[in-house]
Amino acid sequence: MIYKEKNEGIKKKQSILMQFLSKVIKICFNRIFYVGLALFVQLVWIFLMAAKFVGYSRYISMAMEVGTILVVLWIVNKKINPSYKLAWTMVILCIPVFGLLLYLLFGQSRIAAVMEENFEKIFEESREYLAENEETRKSLEEENPSAANQSAYIRDYSGYPLGKNTAAEYFQVGDDMFPVLVKELEQAEHYIFIEYFIINDGVMWQTILKILERKAAQGVDVRLMYDGFGCLTTLPNKYYEELRKKGIKCVVFNPFRPLLNIIQNNRDHRKLCIIDGHTGFTGGINLADEYINQRKRFGHWKDTAIMLKGEAVWNMTAMFLHMWQVVNRTREKCPYDAYFPHNYHPDPFEGSGYVQPFCDTPLDHEIVGENVYLNIINRAKRYVYICTPYLIIDNEMMTALCLAAKSGVDVRIMTPGIPDKKMVFLLTQSYYEQLLEAGVKIYEYQPGFLHAKSFVCDDEVGVVGTINLDYRSLYLHFEDGVWLYKNEVIDDIKKDFIETLDYCNPISLSFCRERPVPVRAMQSVLRLFAPML
Repeated sequence: MIYKEKNEGIKKKQSILMQFLSKVIKICFNRIFYVGLALFVQLVWIFLMAAKFVGYSRYISMAMEVGTILVVLWIVNKKINPSYKLAWTMVILCIPVFGLLLYLLFGQSRIAAVMEENFEKIFEESREYLAENEETRKSLEEENPSAANQSAYIRDYSGYPLGKNTAAEYFQVGDDMFPVLVKELEQAEHYIFIEYFIINDGVMWQTILKILERKAAQGVDVRLMYDGFGCLTTLPNKYYEELRKKGIKCVVFNPFRPLLNIIQNNRDHRKLCIIDGHTGFTGGINLADEYINQRKRFGHWKDTAIMLKGEAVWNMTAMFLHMWQVVNRTREKCPYDAYFPHNYHPDPFEGSGYVQPFCDTPLDHEIVGENVYLNIINRAKRYVYICTPYLIIDNEMMTALCLAAKSGVDVRIMTPGIPDKKMVFLLTQSYYEQLLEAGVKIYEYQPGFLHAKSFVCDDEVGVVGTINLDYRSLYLHFEDGVWLYKNEVIDDIKKDFIETLDYCNPISLSFCRERPVPVRAMQSVLRLFAPML
């Protein structure tokens, strides 16, 4: 009996050891391991070179110190978010030489400047095709001047017009969206444009890929764009070559290279699928099995999406074509009018209210995504309900949320109960106390990870898209969303939020104030460097 127990104990230890070795081997043969190793080596080299320069000469050391002060003064006077200024100033002053070199590497980007120039040229070429319908604009101004002002901001600073005659369907989870997406793809006759941050092999992607391959063989113009970093660990290297062999036109946005440069932070976080110009999908759902709960990662995956059918889909098509031309580096003039919604849908479109798809880029100083959200919060009269997987907000957003709650607006925020990134979740929770003190209600979704990004306000205004409430999404990524006013889908967004509250845990002030001191200390440090995470 004793011998048997010892033998079982040895086997158990061997099994644990084998599992550990298996994980180590898997990590060592993973692409991200080599990328991380390369970045680490570069950081060490920079640190050693900086230390050597400083020790080489007193004059070099003095010059670096003067340079540090000048750069700090320059940063302080830049027209950027104060939180970024504070974070970079702390880094540069705490580790002067190394911090200065890090800023020179990560704080500026010539590649982004070139990309911005290309975007501007391409957008100018398409401006005449993005003209707004004057009757639609006048109709909204007469109906609600406040909503018209919100819409005008989106038009003027994202460049995409207000639309009407567009039906919308809202999906509470990816499980509901997927069969509808498959059905619409099967009906495509002329073109399919797909742009996603993450694509991962599995049930969802294989189902879609088979349709795309078949449609391409039938002569349908199938184009696919995915993000180089988002798919770093989910797709094989040079996967675009494999897709091109299948007849699918494919490009990679900002292919990830193991080089220390801020351009690696600028990712294409958008999720767009456009079919024949009259049907479009967007939302938080990527093309991977966890988004439709075919694979369990962080409990039940709660996400949202929206399908549009009608005139407003043109905005989505134009967004895709703009990005396609920039990434594909083509200077051929795009025949925009060949992709209009009515080209392959001669019957009149129907739909309630107003719909305005828009996008945001990190290439200018206008934070469109955040300002759309701020407009909603600042103009709210009765309630604002918000879903976001990450709550890492700047002073402007914190002030708006607190002021709205203090003014009697019912402000509710829903975040995940099971995080996908524990450090980011700890940072998210660090913002709870101040919000709760102002009267904001916060709920954590207990069954799993909440990845939805949505706003709904006063039964009139809503936004569904890809824009998270964090610095990375608001300041560094290419994002998209759909602004809605008095569309029937507004009721569905509100209903979904209310029903989901039954699966949430309301957060109390005692939860925040009774956390262990080390946890609160870690949160304070994370808050300081939040803009850089």
